[in-house]
Amino acid sequence: MILQALVRYYEAMVESGDLSKPGWSSAVKVAYALEIDDNGNLVHVIPLGDELSDSKTKKHVPLSMDVPFQEKRTSGVIARFLCDTSAYFLGVDKKYEPEEAKKRFIASRKLHHEILDDVDSPAAKAILAFFDNWNPDEATENPVIKPNLKELTSGQKLLFFFNGISVIEDSEISDAWQRYYDSFSGEDAGPSDMGVCLVTGKQAQISLVHPDILGVRNAKVPPALVSFNKHAFESYGKEKDRKDTKGQGKNAPVSKYAASAYTAALNSLLADSDRCRYIGNTIVLCWSESGRREYQKCNNSLVYGDAGIDPQDLTAALKSLASGKPFDWNGFELSPDEHFYYLGLVLRSGRLSVSFFLEDSFGSFARNIDRHYERLRIIGPKGRIPTPYWLVSETVRQGDEVPTRFTDDLIQSILTDSKYPATLLNAINARIRAEKDVSFGKAAFLKAYYLQNENSKCPKEVLTVELNEQSEYLPYVLGRLFSVLAELQEKSAGTELNVTIRNRYFTSASTTPAITFDRLLRLSQHHLSKLSKGSQISYDRKITNLVSKIHSTIPTRFTPVEQVAFQIGYYHENQSRYTTKEDK
Repeated sequence: MILQALVRYYEAMVESGDLSKPGWSSAVKVAYALEIDDNGNLVHVIPLGDELSDSKTKKHVPLSMDVPFQEKRTSGVIARFLCDTSAYFLGVDKKYEPEEAKKRFIASRKLHHEILDDVDSPAAKAILAFFDNWNPDEATENPVIKPNLKELTSGQKLLFFFNGISVIEDSEISDAWQRYYDSFSGEDAGPSDMGVCLVTGKQAQISLVHPDILGVRNAKVPPALVSFNKHAFESYGKEKDRKDTKGQGKNAPVSKYAASAYTAALNSLLADSDRCRYIGNTIVLCWSESGRREYQKCNNSLVYGDAGIDPQDLTAALKSLASGKPFDWNGFELSPDEHFYYLGLVLRSGRLSVSFFLEDSFGSFARNIDRHYERLRIIGPKGRIPTPYWLVSETVRQGDEVPTRFTDDLIQSILTDSKYPATLLNAINARIRAEKDVSFGKAAFLKAYYLQNENSKCPKEVLTVELNEQSEYLPYVLGRLFSVLAELQEKSAGTELNVTIRNRYFTSASTTPAITFDRLLRLSQHHLSKLSKGSQISYDRKITNLVSKIHSTIPTRFTPVEQVAFQIGYYHENQSRYTTKEDK
């Protein structure tokens, strides 16, 4: 399902002109151009890309280009057309012994002759002349190569230039490559290399090694999504006959076309900041089947809180799509029926693991997102929406790494409108106990969690947007009372305190309330005595009002669910004071 969705996306992007057609690799990093003249003589080495520098070092950043399809190499000799390393173009490279490098040069010469022999183009003739005249044994002493030998032989990709421009821009050469690629259907492959592609359902040559997946953050080498690199991972008789090799891609047969298409789609998504986001360790990719960027812009505003969109317009879009109606998004009509996809990937041990894959209509996702944000709604900073990244960040200290499992589970629960993960609730509660406070993001999630994961110990009467002054639910009332007592201490001190009631008693008040509140209520009399007459009356009235709502003996211990009701009461009472001040 995942590969099929990626192939459909690739085909839509090819049709719209946003991705290269089959036979071409997108976003390949090319470091240097080898410029040749009419006779195939090497005349210049041209650095491609940018030179970035700081106070200490300079770094060459290669140019990202579309080049003829780059077949993946794991071992053996496989030449690539027009764009390759120095071993294949010059017959010299740090990685190989001279004879091994020469073998690669000969393979590249053979491939270029096979494709360009019948092409009547000055650039094509120059390329063939270069291969016919170049002597790998003299490469290191060539006056053009020698000053750049270290850089050229470091494994970077090289590309031929002719008359100052890339030979890829020569229409006769690119047409010749396309004909070669389109006609190659595996006639030379043995029957064991053919099979039914799991993606297209057609008989085709199976890709044993899939193309590189590029642009994954922190990946030391291009990771694989589909691969089998040990015999232990193979089954169904798909291993190769030779004992010194492995079955590789045969265990999950994907045709060369499908392998090229899905990796091109992945590379495009990974390179697109609109379609690729990192939340903790999880790479979240999302796209519409049509490839229209308007769906992406809307999605990013809804899910990630991207700025630049008027909040009222965003709300209108969300409500319209959630109700199954189209919406005009800057002149483009967003359809609630458009197919939309979310793919979560995690880099583990050099491989990409799928965390989740979700497929539904754009309207269905909008409906689920709308319900999520409605549950999160709570009094607090105006215009702030707790995005998924904000919520998972509430589980750790600022700057610490967010555990991947929180991201995966939260995203899935939002987009499928299912129960929120208990692991995230427990982690947020642990941070509340450590910080002795309840922030806006934490309170919003606590409220949303028990609206979705209902529990009688945290009833809906306390899961309100603002303070519920009518509620007499004991944990909620005690949370409010603790907020008032903490404020009373601060007012009575008149200066900044080294240790506050909140620092010392927050956790015990929410877990073992009977002992703690007996002590705090006695201590409040001392704090009241330090206030002016008017303030004494005001605070005494607040405390008396809340104590009057206590109709049963305060328990020795609160359950974890009751502790959440306490925390929400505490947060609501705090926010009610700020709201009152703003209104005044």
